[in-house]
Amino acid sequence: MASTSELACIYSALILHDDEVTVTEDKLNALIKTAGVTVEPFWPSLFAKALANIDINSLICSVGAGGSAPAAAAASTAAPVAAEEKKEEKKQEESEESDDDMGFGLFD
Repeated sequence: MASTSELACIYSALILHDDEVTVTEDKLNALIKTAGVTVEPFWPSLFAKALANIDINSLICSVGAGGSAPAAAAASTAAPVAAEEKKEEKKQEESEESDDDMGFGLFD
């Protein structure tokens, strides 16, 4: 669970990014001070350095993607082949079922 200091830095960084402003320690401190939150002095510096060379858009968009991207790509290429095979199986099952239908049901 994130501490209040971490959350203040995260929200400040997101606000700066949303306004298309470069995330710096001074700007983080200014937003945090304006919000009336007290944080340990190392947090803004740590976040500013961590976000200095990172594309925040890609960071936000890749949350939850984890390491499953290559597996998802492989699955998406195999999916059409598997779908075709399932269609063929369904057609065969349907033809077998129609042969079994003798014009009356179980409860007729």
